[in-house]
Amino acid sequence: MVLAATACGAAGAAGAVVFRILIRFFQALFFEGPQAALAVLASPPLGEPVDPIAAASALPFWVVLCLPALGGLVAGPLIWFLAREARGHGIPEVMEAVALRGGVMRRRAAAVKITASAVTLGSGGSAGQEGPIVQIGAALGSAVGQALRVPGRQLRTLVGCGAAAGLAATFNAPIAGAIFAAEVIVGDFAVAQFSPIVISAVVATVLSRYFLGNYPSFVVPSWELVSPFELAAYALLGLLAGLVALAFMRTLYRTEDLFAKLPVPEWLRPACGGLVVGAIAVFVPRVMGVGYETVDEMLRGNLDVSVVAGLLLAKLVATSITIGSGGSGGVFAPSLYLGATTGALLGAAVHAWFPASTASSGAYALVGMGAVVAATSHTPISAILILFEITQRIEIIPPLMTACVLSTLVASLAQRESIYTMKLKRLGIDLEARPDANPLKGLFVSDVIDRAPEVVSDSAGFEALIDLIVRSPHTEFFVVDAQRKLLGSISLAELRRVLLEREYLRSVVVAGDLVVSNHPSVTADDDLDFAMQLLDRENVDEIAVVDADDPRRLVGSVHKRDVIHAWNQELLRRDFAGGIASSVASVERVHEVELGDDFVVRDVPAPHAAAGRSLAELDLRARTGAMVLLIRRPSAGRGAEIKVPSPDDLIEDGDVLIAAGSREALGRLERL
Repeated sequence: MVLAATACGAAGAAGAVVFRILIRFFQALFFEGPQAALAVLASPPLGEPVDPIAAASALPFWVVLCLPALGGLVAGPLIWFLAREARGHGIPEVMEAVALRGGVMRRRAAAVKITASAVTLGSGGSAGQEGPIVQIGAALGSAVGQALRVPGRQLRTLVGCGAAAGLAATFNAPIAGAIFAAEVIVGDFAVAQFSPIVISAVVATVLSRYFLGNYPSFVVPSWELVSPFELAAYALLGLLAGLVALAFMRTLYRTEDLFAKLPVPEWLRPACGGLVVGAIAVFVPRVMGVGYETVDEMLRGNLDVSVVAGLLLAKLVATSITIGSGGSGGVFAPSLYLGATTGALLGAAVHAWFPASTASSGAYALVGMGAVVAATSHTPISAILILFEITQRIEIIPPLMTACVLSTLVASLAQRESIYTMKLKRLGIDLEARPDANPLKGLFVSDVIDRAPEVVSDSAGFEALIDLIVRSPHTEFFVVDAQRKLLGSISLAELRRVLLEREYLRSVVVAGDLVVSNHPSVTADDDLDFAMQLLDRENVDEIAVVDADDPRRLVGSVHKRDVIHAWNQELLRRDFAGGIASSVASVERVHEVELGDDFVVRDVPAPHAAAGRSLAELDLRARTGAMVLLIRRPSAGRGAEIKVPSPDDLIEDGDVLIAAGSREALGRLERL
């Protein structure tokens, strides 16, 4: 895993460097022409980037209007026809792959994402580069894991390694990259998972510093916390940042819904969105691209308050349109941008009112960046570390912690989902609704109850009891009275203590004299987790099951071995059902899901020759080696009907078979 994590770190760093070169290439191509683009390829990676704001100001307005649309016209078909998971901001797709598909990501996803995002950003689309880099790194990490054929748990870890590498290389921030990947992508800080992620982030950072240099992402002027009372202003900033983050999230997904209703092909929608962004950029060119140049200006306090206010609204709308229309780009940089505008506006007001006891607006812009990121992602720890590392300023920590925690509280109280999980929730994927980690909490005593426990009458003699023990496989014997009411139990372990006195006890002791009445019992409605706790606490192999309405009426018993067997069966069921269900759910959106070792789940249009014939008659598994899991059938007024097929089901024209097998087997199925 150390070697694999190192490979993921190198791959993630390479992806980040290539991505940045591609962004500069397409910026030069769109804004300056082919000759300038070729010059970018001939220059070292650290060459000066194209300033889209200055370049746009030198172009005619109709060119600025059309450039983002042209980028959407290139990126849209690229995404639609090659890898639809490259659409949008990237991180939700990685989270879905880790949580539901065991970390399996298509190899082509990295190539399509890196190209489509570079075209979108290079043409002036309003989005960020961090989300795409995370997805690119994660896809490369998944490719490394699949090539090495590692188990599912380790494959998920390597996806996190790739994501951490991409983010660390982008921001020159190894700690933040590792924490973000562990917190957001993998969701696990255990040593076995976190250690490879840290190694990958360190390797990526070292390599990116070699190629791109060791410098902070933003140049921050010197400042300090002027007065302890200034923390109140930063607390207010946290509250405002939470509201801005909520507005951004809701605008983004409502815009996505609006574009989904457009009566145009989906691959053409990014061009339509680009045209609207171009129209905004004609009047506000600072919304184009990633926007780090404008953020630097706000950190220095060089922009007028009225300009900053306009940028807050314009950037929010332009980013929502770019991503909501289907363009490829991240939401991390726009969150930093919106945070900087929010902080600059509040900082200007506070400094005007209390000039002697507050810092300049640039300080508030810096803290606002972290606060909005924390609120949109619901990850205050990652946001604090990222802002600290990309600025390399220790003074930022106290106000940053205050603002980030409050902004996250505001956003999470108003809306449970983050900007990442909201996208998955809209697709019907609720990562937080996964089964309890303890399988026994979802199983009940009624599932494993033994309705024929070993029962002993309280008047039975000691000799009869001994004979029963010899013949019975049980270790617990439940004593009942003449009305079949439970009096208690006799344990084989307790009987061992009195067996030495057998000759004496034979004539004077009956079962009722040996009963232990304080042994606990359960009802059929109790979960097996509770039953297992009682079995362990009492150190017995079997406990009584009583009627819920009459605690003295014995209805059965539950055995420890049956509880353990149920545990194992539930774990196996979850592994199988989770893998199949997540794969089938993903097929409808991406049409093919890799399962590893060249096995896939894929949409296959039913062959015309199969129409009118049953699955039993076709015998597809014997003829092709592919297994039909589900049939998707068009249904009037309801979109499509999904059904689990039986051998007697007839195939109809227009059916789509969701089938699993090797690529070769599915190819044979398609050629029938």
